[in-house]
Amino acid sequence: MGAATTILGNDRRMLMIEFLHRREGRAELRDLVEFIAEREGDTDRRHRKSVYVSLVQTHIPKLEREGVVSFNRGVVTLLKIPEDVTVYMEVVNRHDISWSAFYTGTSLIFIAAGLLLGNPHLTMAALVYLGISMIHHWKVRRIP
Repeated sequence: MGAATTILGNDRRMLMIEFLHRREGRAELRDLVEFIAEREGDTDRRHRKSVYVSLVQTHIPKLEREGVVSFNRGVVTLLKIPEDVTVYMEVVNRHDISWSAFYTGTSLIFIAAGLLLGNPHLTMAALVYLGISMIHHWKVRRIP
């Protein structure tokens, strides 16, 4: 199994890589745990402990074996992101707009144009596109 498959095969590993990428390649384990728990929508103590255990026992060792991260004294360091993984990640800087947000805005403009021009086909196509872009925007992980 390659590093790309290892990373893409699990949401928590994807979140780790994205978080580390945003944090210039280094983060405290507790910050990773907190971030992943928040993204999973459950920050109670029990869930954070579950995230911690899965990171320490499964996810970090897997990524260490692939040469993607190193773990030392509570600090996780990103060593590399395989090129074939970045294709599947939407990496957006803090003040930039994501592609999914761009497409959502574009579809809103086309909905307005379709309504203004009285073109039901354009309006319907733009509504479908809006739905798809909103779903994608919701699914894409964006690190604050």
